Amino acid sequence: MDFVQQARRVFAIELAEVRRVADRLDDSFGLAVETVLRSVENRGKIVVIGVGKSGHIGEKIAATLTSTGSPAVVLNSLNAMHGDLGVIADGDVILALSFSGETEELLNILPALGRFDVKIVSITGNPASTLAKNSHVHLDASIQEEACPLGLAPTSSTTATLVLGDALAMVLLQARGFQKEDFARYHPGGSLGRSLLLKITDIMRTGEKLALLPPTATVREVLKRMARARTGSAILIHADGTLAGVFTHGDFGRHFETVPDLLERPVDEFMTSKPITIVADKMAVEVLRILEKHAIDDLVVVDTSHGAPVPVGLVDSQDLAKFRLV
Repeated sequence: MDFVQQARRVFAIELAEVRRVADRLDDSFGLAVETVLRSVENRGKIVVIGVGKSGHIGEKIAATLTSTGSPAVVLNSLNAMHGDLGVIADGDVILALSFSGETEELLNILPALGRFDVKIVSITGNPASTLAKNSHVHLDASIQEEACPLGLAPTSSTTATLVLGDALAMVLLQARGFQKEDFARYHPGGSLGRSLLLKITDIMRTGEKLALLPPTATVREVLKRMARARTGSAILIHADGTLAGVFTHGDFGRHFETVPDLLERPVDEFMTSKPITIVADKMAVEVLRILEKHAIDDLVVVDTSHGAPVPVGLVDSQDLAKFRLV
């Protein structure tokens, strides 16, 4: 058996089914977005219910919704009739998942849901099912073929449901004006969250940790000051405090063997006069992008509020690990 070929068969089938679902999207999807949006904007929440594999998919969809600013909870349909309906409040939206649309545990809940002022949005593979007919909005996740060679294990069907849920969450994100900074508030423990929350001023070196010298200083003087500051870069500044250039250990290494009196020469002969810089009011995530784009180790932080750039700090790539940004 060609295992790789069999795997590609699974990919091909599931991708084809997802495309079919995408081609069938219609005004019902827009209505589903508007229904959930109204609820969330009125401080309601999304209650996700499903059984079996649909329940597992529901947990992921709920997690995605919550992490992108649309509060969602998972209701265990088996326990719903024994007190767990208490998580539902008037104004909520019920997101019910069932490929057949005839899952007994979900249908048993429907009469109880009628006692609440809620809207039901269902995702099923059968638009003529009982669940679909008893929903305010129905999204069609029907497929032609499961990727399972036996045609038994939910594969294409669960993928189609998951993608529909992701589409709902992402369109809601855009509709609500959810931004990177909002995402970071909900993910402070991850590297992305930290990079989005931290500002340049939170991670840059300042004061005695900077090697600041005039461009007329000798290379020897610059190296001594760099050693004292324990930095790989020196920032050269004009008499008025504006940026003149940067000199690094790399610059020293490149000229060490070819310039006999290198240590006694003025550093402005070897500095980079137009270094890559970043303004102080940017977010730390910008540092990661610039360091990677330009393949550099240090980044001069400047204040440009008065015209010419004035160095106020330095971001050393070695410090990024300390802030858990890499």
